[in-house]
Amino acid sequence: MAQLHTRSRPGPDDPLRIAFLTYRGKPHCGGQGVYTRHIAKALTALGHEVEVFSGQPYPIIDDGIELHKLPSLDIWNDAYPGRLPAVWELKSPQDILETANHFSGTFSEPLSFSLRAWKALKPRINDFDLVHDNQTLGYGILAMQQAGLPVLETIHHPITVDRRLEIEHARTFIEQFGKRRWYAFTKMQTRVARRMLRIMTVSSSSLEDICKDHKVSRDRIHVVPVGVDPDLFKPLPEVTRIPGRIVTTASADVALKGLHYLLEAVAKLRTERPEAHLVIIGKPKEGGKAMDTLARLGLDDHVEWVSGVPDQRIVELYSECEVACVPSLYEGFSLPAIEAMSSAAPLVATTGGALPEVAGEHGDSALLVEPGDSDALAAAIKNVLDDPELAERLGRRARERVLDKWSWHHTALRTVEQYRLLLDEFHTTPPSRLPKAF
Repeated sequence: MAQLHTRSRPGPDDPLRIAFLTYRGKPHCGGQGVYTRHIAKALTALGHEVEVFSGQPYPIIDDGIELHKLPSLDIWNDAYPGRLPAVWELKSPQDILETANHFSGTFSEPLSFSLRAWKALKPRINDFDLVHDNQTLGYGILAMQQAGLPVLETIHHPITVDRRLEIEHARTFIEQFGKRRWYAFTKMQTRVARRMLRIMTVSSSSLEDICKDHKVSRDRIHVVPVGVDPDLFKPLPEVTRIPGRIVTTASADVALKGLHYLLEAVAKLRTERPEAHLVIIGKPKEGGKAMDTLARLGLDDHVEWVSGVPDQRIVELYSECEVACVPSLYEGFSLPAIEAMSSAAPLVATTGGALPEVAGEHGDSALLVEPGDSDALAAAIKNVLDDPELAERLGRRARERVLDKWSWHHTALRTVEQYRLLLDEFHTTPPSRLPKAF
């Protein structure tokens, strides 16, 4: 008979020691950094001990929480994305592997970070009760579980969805081939996901996609929605809305975010409303599809990019806008949506992925349209711009929905429930019966 795990097990009311892993933690626009900061803070407020392990870009972490920086070669930094590391930068096997994968055309951060994280945790295996991995799904994460560290895996949505949409929207055969190579790491993520004992995701939509794409048994996936800070993201009555202003968030110029369709919608709107203009919270990507669309539609003077600003400025942008828009083809949850809703900004969103779960019923707390339809986006935005009473009601109902459903405190409480259920399972499951990939 196989022996059970022998590591010490915390009591049902004991505070937990958590190693939280995120392979990148962009602070403001990008869900990973926002999720990392707020869930770590909320868990700490509940009395648990959290140490964050992150690659670049590093998240903002609140006082009292230790951040361990595990520097990668930072190949995909904002200033020089896709740079080639110099030979003298290769100081470890992880560096060599990261570079080799990069030369093959594959996004190498999840694998190389997982191995760096395992190297950092291996001598400290008894310092933590569990590992909470934020969507890395690299082989190093699997090594932690096999070595006796319980792992709770958060998958916001399977990146296989990004892969599928990017390939569908590739402009040339060469670009399509490049996308296939880039997303080759998703095969690893599927193998690792299928061997995780317990997976947490953020919506029912994501749960279905994880089952379908990663072939994970439904009984190992559990939904815990993310939160928002309603005391930070709130209406600012002293801020005046700017006529024609539309705000959206685009953490990356990828097909999944649907920015191309919103730009087309803005161009259509401007034929009737010359004051219509767009503020994008994010950085432009030279040579990307969004920049090509901007130039083709002649929108350069009517689109503003905002990045690297504090949260308070983002709150102000939501109070300045007449419409907030989430044009995504797919979302596993959408932090920008609930941040806009919490700020009482009238929201126009698509029905892509989990957005209907987040935004609520069409016409109540948001206007919803089919993804990939710029005409429908333009019409919905125009409805809000033309009807101040509708705009006020959508914003008010949106904030009520957020206050009723989402907070980081609530997310942390439900996450701790998942931790304790994981520990129960892990300490009663023989190692030989951990889920197998094949």
